[in-house]
Amino acid sequence: MRLYRSAEAAMRRRTRESMQMGENDLLALRYVINARQRGTSVTPTDLSHYLGVKTSSVTAMIDRLEGAGHLRRVPSPSDRRRLTVEPTDHADRTVRKTLGEMHERMLGATDGLDADAALSIVEFLDRMREAVDAIDAMPAPDGSTPELG
Repeated sequence: MRLYRSAEAAMRRRTRESMQMGENDLLALRYVINARQRGTSVTPTDLSHYLGVKTSSVTAMIDRLEGAGHLRRVPSPSDRRRLTVEPTDHADRTVRKTLGEMHERMLGATDGLDADAALSIVEFLDRMREAVDAIDAMPAPDGSTPELG
């Protein structure tokens, strides 16, 4: 697991560097692209909640991504007073090309697995995710439990 996580982190770093973006920039762009695929719009507040950062930070990020030609601000289709953000076609193509190659290679790693082996791996990864998620809910050394949400 450690070797996989290290390789994945290195791959994500290379992806961010090739696109000249920070981690949150790439996460935001992927979120906006996925929303467009689902037919939903994204507001700066939506991005703030998704990324867990202040709206002022999101505004600066949107400025940066818009300046780089990755996002554009558009009036909300339901309320012209509100702004939404959407990916540019260039950003959509770039992200698909960059991340698509990575996803194809990852899916290729499953070639040759029978259904039982694939199910065992999924169950293992689910248990690992649950174990890691439970760490946030563990009491602090003083016995207090951190607030969630």
